[in-house]
Amino acid sequence: MLNLQQINKIFNEGTPDEKVALNDINLHLAPGDFVTIIGSNGAGKSTMMNMISGALTPDYGVVAIDGTDVTRLPEYKRSQYLGRVFQDPMAGTAPSMTIEENLAIAYSRNAKRTLRRGVGRERRDFFRTALERLHLNLENRLNAKVGLLSGGERQALSLLMATFTKPAILLLDEHTAALDPSRAELITRLTKELVEADNLTTLMVTHNMQQALDLGNRLIMMDKGQIILQIDEETKPNLTIPDLMAEFERIRGEKMNSDRALLG
Repeated sequence: MLNLQQINKIFNEGTPDEKVALNDINLHLAPGDFVTIIGSNGAGKSTMMNMISGALTPDYGVVAIDGTDVTRLPEYKRSQYLGRVFQDPMAGTAPSMTIEENLAIAYSRNAKRTLRRGVGRERRDFFRTALERLHLNLENRLNAKVGLLSGGERQALSLLMATFTKPAILLLDEHTAALDPSRAELITRLTKELVEADNLTTLMVTHNMQQALDLGNRLIMMDKGQIILQIDEETKPNLTIPDLMAEFERIRGEKMNSDRALLG
């Protein structure tokens, strides 16, 4: 469903500020895979997500979604394959529009664009049924401006909108990090329910190691622009946070020793 082949990205190449953001990234997601991504700040997690979404273009390598090479496809065209939820709850919705209007835009994402904004009874009933899954009483507030919702409510709405069209790939970029613990727990639960209900192929960045262990069937760890560890679905259920920390220190230690050996 998703293939990243030898993806490389360097920012400010040839200058004193040169930074290797991604270094030979290879990643394959089969249909229905839910992969969580962990790593320290600057590890390349969000850069990789932006490479998949089309916000960035690799210096070298191939991005393929559902068998189609989309490497040079601009972001607005690539959106037909993707649903994405950002860390900022304000990023995924239009605050000046109503809940119903936001849902209508998301629903028609892959349809031919028209200027008609009206929503019939059948579609409104569909929206209400979908919103009931959030358990936030938003189904009874279809005409409320989204800008009046709380951060947690907006993020729940963004998550629902991102999954409406059953995208080929769902990208979740630290989508609970800006929420208070109770709302983060709600969004985590909703994520699990929505992804499992539609068997969505999902890639989720998180700094929360427990969340990374609790969600999904696979896990990858990134450091300094590289994927340094991949955990398969047989191993992941038995992992603990201390296991991950120990593995990270082991891999980083091996790399440091290798670098010293190269320097002589």
